[in-house]
Amino acid sequence: MSKKSREDPQLSWYDTWFLYYSFIVLLGSSYIQEFLDRLFRSRTNMKDTPKGYAPLFRDWEAFWTRHCYRRISDCWNRPVASVPGTRMDVKDRISRDNGKTFQDGEVISCLNLGSYNYLGFSDQTGPCLKAVQKGIKEFGVSTTSSRSELGTTHLHRQVEIQTAKFLNKEDCIIFGMGFATNASAIPALVSKGCLIISDSLNHASLVNGCRSSGAKVKVFEHNDTQQLEKLVRKSIVEGQPRTHRPWKKILILVEGIYSMEGEICKLREIVAIKKKYKCYLWVDEAHSIGAIGNTGRGVTEYWGIDTADVDILMGTFTKSFASVGGYITGTREIISHLRNTSFASMYSTSMSPPCCIQILTAMSILTGEDGTNTGKLKIKSLRDNSNFFRRALIDKGFQVFGDTDSPVIPVMIYYPGTVAAFSRECLKRNIACVVVGFPATPLLMSRSRFCISAGHTIEDLKWALDQVDELGDMLRIKYGNAVTQKNEKKKHKSITPEED
Repeated sequence: MSKKSREDPQLSWYDTWFLYYSFIVLLGSSYIQEFLDRLFRSRTNMKDTPKGYAPLFRDWEAFWTRHCYRRISDCWNRPVASVPGTRMDVKDRISRDNGKTFQDGEVISCLNLGSYNYLGFSDQTGPCLKAVQKGIKEFGVSTTSSRSELGTTHLHRQVEIQTAKFLNKEDCIIFGMGFATNASAIPALVSKGCLIISDSLNHASLVNGCRSSGAKVKVFEHNDTQQLEKLVRKSIVEGQPRTHRPWKKILILVEGIYSMEGEICKLREIVAIKKKYKCYLWVDEAHSIGAIGNTGRGVTEYWGIDTADVDILMGTFTKSFASVGGYITGTREIISHLRNTSFASMYSTSMSPPCCIQILTAMSILTGEDGTNTGKLKIKSLRDNSNFFRRALIDKGFQVFGDTDSPVIPVMIYYPGTVAAFSRECLKRNIACVVVGFPATPLLMSRSRFCISAGHTIEDLKWALDQVDELGDMLRIKYGNAVTQKNEKKKHKSITPEED
């Protein structure tokens, strides 16, 4: 029997049948509408295409946007009218033309279960805010230049020095945008004649970086280290297509915590494969840096791996540090090469100086250099809150993906109509959460993704769980926890990394 893909719904035959049926109805009616629009040229955007020109938007994703996403697009891009802390103000959006245009509705005060504010540094008070306010007066809000020209202040270098020190690496380079960190740095390190072996559920920034590099890309099943090793071995034996020459280099790409799955990568096994076959390893720690590990140093600390065993440690400051941008740490040679070849470093405006101050202040709290144990308490609170919320959802009968200790907690919804209903009902109950569907996930794997913060109290989470529990019964999305419980037992047969 073939292994079940992660893109397949983990449902009973009854629910699976109705899930496929719902998509047949949705897509069938959409294709009929598309046919009638082309026939009568009445309501479609295609009528704006100049005569003789091919339509710009005729692929599958454009079709999905026109006929499926737009109907429920009020569930995304809701304007936030406050600091995205533990609680935040969200504006409802009202459309009177089936999602083509929107008007702002009422402002709703919500419990924030959607932002990546893992350590609670995004707040209306505290040392970070005071330091940033002072920095704005001194440095302004923009350098108005790239790093290679006049966009480097002593703050930028200080962030790089402190980040390299935090991760025990030789050097670091920072970028003004997390997505661009991956998308621009990967092509600077690999090119034609190289091989990239990527996890099937890697983030879009990694995928774009791979595509831009010109390197050959092979994909292994999500978090399947056995398949990864087979793929590496086979690639080395076969060499490059047609010529069968050896690859110039092989780069393995994985994430610390997968943003849509909430799963922690199997770094011990991956590092063992990397060493055995002399490959390079790139780990994206966007969601794991600051969020896991006893001192918040990410997935390497979580698994007890020396950071020297990972060639490129990439991460972002947009989550745990409540700032913007990303970083790459590695050897001095690698970082020097990136400074001179990465498009984002050479041509993009450098990170805003106040954002550098936010990072430095948050990092000093996290490491205890501010003279308090606030950072240690935040890390413990995040872990306790995440495990409490995850365990409670499983006990209530929801199908939950992800691993223990991960602050990213996906709850499977599956049905496209139920995705919209869940989002709208959560907003009515003063909960700000994120719902995710195609193309961010496989077509049949729609979900809600809860992101837990150290700033949440147990009372906050208990109240939210009561509301979600009520919604689960009302929308009938408690698909049973048999699969979840089975996965929990399989993943945690061995002792946890913290006890190792």
